[in-house]
Amino acid sequence: MQTLALTALLCLAQAPVPASAPAPAPAAVADTSLSYFSESFAFAWDRVIPLSVNVDGLKVTSIFFNRRVMQPGFFNIMKGAEFGTRAQVEVTNTAKYPRIPGFAVAVLDKDGKLLGVASGGTKVGTVKPGETETFDLNFTQVKERLPKGERFLLAIELRN
Repeated sequence: MQTLALTALLCLAQAPVPASAPAPAPAAVADTSLSYFSESFAFAWDRVIPLSVNVDGLKVTSIFFNRRVMQPGFFNIMKGAEFGTRAQVEVTNTAKYPRIPGFAVAVLDKDGKLLGVASGGTKVGTVKPGETETFDLNFTQVKERLPKGERFLLAIELRN
């Protein structure tokens, strides 16, 4: 009896949708962002890359790609330990109002193949006028080929 019920459910689940049924309309996406920026740049591993990007008064001055490694110091036991791969973005708010940025970075090789993606931004609070802040964008899972990158895409979205 249970086998018969399971077979009936599987048949119903695989039944084709009638051709006359209209496709559902895509949900409207509210545009709550203040501004958006996206551009491709030359990639360099473990070197500061100077940038001159201005998005509504949020000035992106540099980006730095590397692996976080514990430096010698108080915790010598952990010297050389890795703590993830990141893109470190430095910004200064030159506007008169606070800014809430979000960032996305994609690294591509010489053939345009994707090597890794990271994203991040403010979680709590804002970047206040006149303030300079550094954001760590974390690469997770797909990241081992990042040092072989040729170009990177940077997207910035400001929220109200």
